Amino acid sequence: MQLISHLFLGFIMAFISLIPPGMLNMTAVRTKIERDQKSALLFALGAAIIVIPQAYIALAFAKYFVKHPEVIDNLTLAGIVVLFSLSIVFFFQARKKFKGEGKKEKGNFLYRGMFMSSMNMLAIPFYLVLSSVLETKGWLIMSQPYISIFVAGVFLGAFALFVVYVLFASIIEKKAQFIARNINYILSLLFLVLGIMTLIKFLK
Repeated sequence: MQLISHLFLGFIMAFISLIPPGMLNMTAVRTKIERDQKSALLFALGAAIIVIPQAYIALAFAKYFVKHPEVIDNLTLAGIVVLFSLSIVFFFQARKKFKGEGKKEKGNFLYRGMFMSSMNMLAIPFYLVLSSVLETKGWLIMSQPYISIFVAGVFLGAFALFVVYVLFASIIEKKAQFIARNINYILSLLFLVLGIMTLIKFLK
């Protein structure tokens, strides 16, 4: 029963945490709008796969990170740089022609999802804090096999949420053309805001 509860807990935590528009789910939307559903789902799968080592590292090395907070600080700084960089990238991407007006973007979207997810340096600090809170409340057992089961739930929850965003992208494309045509500008602004908020939090 505890194994099932850890799987369910990981699923719920990942799903809920990714509901707000963010780097990965909004890029999945962009991929669906500008490419197709298969490419978007491959991107979603790749992004979810990288969540596995991120969550596992956070849980398995929680005690080490507590003793070496400078590691978390470095990851946070790297995350800030990535957010600002992505803001610039998507701003210039928005200057290009929208779907149907030019050539379709090519590439392996599974690897693209893995690459972008691996650039999310804030994931490990997030799961570190989350696991600490859950352990304090007695909901999470920080030992095997419970850690692995929890991480499996995180993967399933993340992938499920990305799929929801991909499916929702069809509605955006059909009923909200303004959002569809300006998705890259929206992503650029989103990353800029996230970068500023993270920087302010880090400097406090």
